[in-house]
Amino acid sequence: MRTFHLSRRAVLAGTAATAAVATLPMVQGRAQAADSAATPAYRWRNAVQGGTGFVTGVLFHPTVRGLAYARTDIGGAYRWDDRTDRWIPLTDHIGWDDWNLLGVEAMAVDPAHPNRLYLSLGTYAQSWAGNGAVLRSEDRGATWKRTDLTVKLGANEDGRGCGERLLVDPRDSDTLWLGTRHDGLLKSTDRGATWKAVSFPAAPSATGQGITLLVAAGRAVYAGWGDSDGTSANLYRTADGTTWKAVPGQPEGTAAKVPVRAAYDRHTCELYVTYANAPGPNGQSDGSVHKLRTTTGKWTEVTPVKPGGPTSDGGTDSFGYGGVAVDARRPGTVVVSTNNRWSLVDTLYRTTNGGRTWTSLKDTAVLDVSETPFLTFGADKPKFGWWIQAVGLDPFDSEHIVYGTGATLYGTRDLKNWAPQIRGLEEASIRQLLSPPAGEAHLISGSGDVGVMYHERLTASPSRGMASNPVFGTTTGLALAAAKPSYVVRAGWGDHGNGAWSNDGGKTWAPFKAQPAIAKDAPGPIATNADGSVLLWSFAHWDGTTYPAHRSADNGATWTEVSSYPKGAAPVADPVDPKRFYAFDTATGTLHASTDGGLTFTARATGLNSGDTEFRLVAAPGRSGDLWLSLKWNGLYRSTDGGATFTKAGSCWASYTLGFGKAAEGASYPAVYMVGSTETITAVYRSDDEAKTWTRINDDQHQWGWIGAAITGDPRVYGRVYIATNGRGVQYGEPV
Repeated sequence: MRTFHLSRRAVLAGTAATAAVATLPMVQGRAQAADSAATPAYRWRNAVQGGTGFVTGVLFHPTVRGLAYARTDIGGAYRWDDRTDRWIPLTDHIGWDDWNLLGVEAMAVDPAHPNRLYLSLGTYAQSWAGNGAVLRSEDRGATWKRTDLTVKLGANEDGRGCGERLLVDPRDSDTLWLGTRHDGLLKSTDRGATWKAVSFPAAPSATGQGITLLVAAGRAVYAGWGDSDGTSANLYRTADGTTWKAVPGQPEGTAAKVPVRAAYDRHTCELYVTYANAPGPNGQSDGSVHKLRTTTGKWTEVTPVKPGGPTSDGGTDSFGYGGVAVDARRPGTVVVSTNNRWSLVDTLYRTTNGGRTWTSLKDTAVLDVSETPFLTFGADKPKFGWWIQAVGLDPFDSEHIVYGTGATLYGTRDLKNWAPQIRGLEEASIRQLLSPPAGEAHLISGSGDVGVMYHERLTASPSRGMASNPVFGTTTGLALAAAKPSYVVRAGWGDHGNGAWSNDGGKTWAPFKAQPAIAKDAPGPIATNADGSVLLWSFAHWDGTTYPAHRSADNGATWTEVSSYPKGAAPVADPVDPKRFYAFDTATGTLHASTDGGLTFTARATGLNSGDTEFRLVAAPGRSGDLWLSLKWNGLYRSTDGGATFTKAGSCWASYTLGFGKAAEGASYPAVYMVGSTETITAVYRSDDEAKTWTRINDDQHQWGWIGAAITGDPRVYGRVYIATNGRGVQYGEPV
């Protein structure tokens, strides 16, 4: 899963001691306490998609049957509920200001105390991102205490499928180890309440990998090192909890590779280590698997298949090795995964004799994705997987294996039949939301990486999977004709076209017959006017470069450039008058409008707040010229004259995104939904009186980090609201 792509660097600020310790949920100022007390009862759930993001870690508890945890790169952590076959989200309480903590770098459990759970959080290690934190729980993640670190972690950086980088010491349950990317090794002797940097033999480099794994082997602890210069050791050990030394006799060639993961077979006293020539999940082309008999120091290579062989199409079978798990019940039974094997497709290899022979589980696998049809990605059948670095083997069931991919978790109970084991785990980064006023679906969503989904039901993954013809990766635009809601258009990154239209409300799609040349490299937001007779498509590259917008009056068969349109701005159609379009130019703080169906645009209101990178212009449904401008740093503005003038709403000081839903009973104006700040905190609000007053409708346990991309109410169900999250899919709330 990808989001927020910026520069890389983290800084060591002396000792990594705690900056703050708090019990969660935390109160963020007096206003939050007041707002929480007034919060009406809302029930919050995910609109089911079925995963859709990179599951970076799976951890079975070694002593409790049915207890397992999963971590994701941007969507928090989960606990498996064996009674309901569902994952329970554990970090939805993380709020707007702490959005960087929704990425989980590592997890740890205490074998001797089953209720204890530890998470290390921090999505990015860049200078602009906040420092990491450690959460610790005594009740399996139901409640938390938090320790803020003075170092940065990188759950969505390269190497995020490595680890675990967090470990309870096998000698002492009060002692924890935390491996970092740029700041060496940290140690806690009070169960994660405070942390200090300790001496470690290797020095971090600019690669941003640092310690890639921590694993207990008997009473010793091993650490993988991802910053080797190609000749130095990359696996270290401490036997006394104080002194770390390089493991002697490391296999030839592994110094130039990254130790990705390791697992210990306590029956045979053997440590299995997977290696790759890059941390992954991308960029790996070589790898190997080795085992160390810890009692003698003897290394043995047990690589199932060596990368580099030929493929049937004349290519090269290049890949690395990723996940590894040992069978707690059967000595010498181990499962490892390949990673980045695009030509022959990734697989799991299983051995029952300590690695002397291996069987590819993919070769006999029967995949059933009927519960999550999007996993075909428009093909005839799904792949066994890709980005496989998380592998878990149930310590109480030798045939229960779970592995993560870039989009889901697959599980088996018989080593042959596989299906997504993903219920409750939703990780999509949502970019676009539509709630049509008519038709079968109450929701159409557009995501990063997994395109557009048509939700016939909110409680099941869409039966049509991703919108096809063409299949998109990331969605950049989604719109319907207000007076003809069966007509829907979409735009995004695709290999076989970047724009498509639907005449049945989004059930089926057809690509535009033609598209502007720039659409392939810089697809942007798209709009259609009230009656669906005109399309307006804006273009912007991910690097910030903008291009002239284009217009079509023949359903995308031909396109003409609109030179007077502000480059890169998101077009907004008037919901009543098909001649009118609007666009806000944040660079100049100017509202532009068209009254000739998008042929020309002229400046109207000027002097509005400029430079806001997070803003949204929205037209109120059923009204012509009724515009709302939501500005991150400057609040909320409204125009009732088509953008000629705007008046600032005094009821909030920050508005990140805005949408409308069905009016309250007896009200003449639609309900207004906002992610914004009325006093000191950012929350989800509803107004039934045209933004004169607001009622907070989420609570401290339902915050989901950064939720500024989109929000919309349901035009057919009063009180229902849909929220686009950056890693927790579509959240929808309804009054109880």
